[in-house]
Amino acid sequence: MKILIIEDDPTTRDFIAKALKEHGYAVDIAEDGHSGLMMALSSQYQLVILDRMLPNLDGMKVLSALKSTEPDLPVLILSALDSVKDKVDGLTAGSDDYLTKPFALAELIARVDIIINRAHRHLPVTNEMVYDCLRLNLKTHTAYCHHHQLTLQPKELRLLQYFIEHNEQVVSRMRLFEAIWSYHFDPKTNVIDVHIANLRRKLEDAGCADILHTVRGAGYVLRR
Repeated sequence: MKILIIEDDPTTRDFIAKALKEHGYAVDIAEDGHSGLMMALSSQYQLVILDRMLPNLDGMKVLSALKSTEPDLPVLILSALDSVKDKVDGLTAGSDDYLTKPFALAELIARVDIIINRAHRHLPVTNEMVYDCLRLNLKTHTAYCHHHQLTLQPKELRLLQYFIEHNEQVVSRMRLFEAIWSYHFDPKTNVIDVHIANLRRKLEDAGCADILHTVRGAGYVLRR
């Protein structure tokens, strides 16, 4: 998932960008409203984090332009303007959420995850997912590598689905644990390592070697 941060304060911008990257997101940054709008309209993003008070082009004008051109692109306003009227103005103008500064990083990450997951659920449903040599049928719960059917346990199948959905993205262990096992990540558990090792072995046995990679200190990535 790719996120654009439009924020003129470098400390805040870099702080958010670092946290989102550690959480497994790809991040681009813009330092003013005009360049941020141009970037948002010229690339594919799953979310824009937008400051209201920006140089060159006000954040509310950026929001208006985005929603008139890309109405389905989620926008999270991040602003020091914290009155009820400010929040209502931002939400009624089309933002999907409004978080005031100062903010807790954990809350920001939670809101980002919720917005992106909500948008993802509204995407057209397809029964088949394909990435490189892999093919996954969601209706029959079967997976294939070079036309050879893989014998996967339910969690391994769900892991493979998640990796295909987020292909080319580094996915953290915490994010995998919360997405697949649906409860709070325990850093001491090795359940992810065991399932990843089993999935990787089965992929290699079927001829899909060197496709599921470990990124030291960051997580895993499905990538050719």
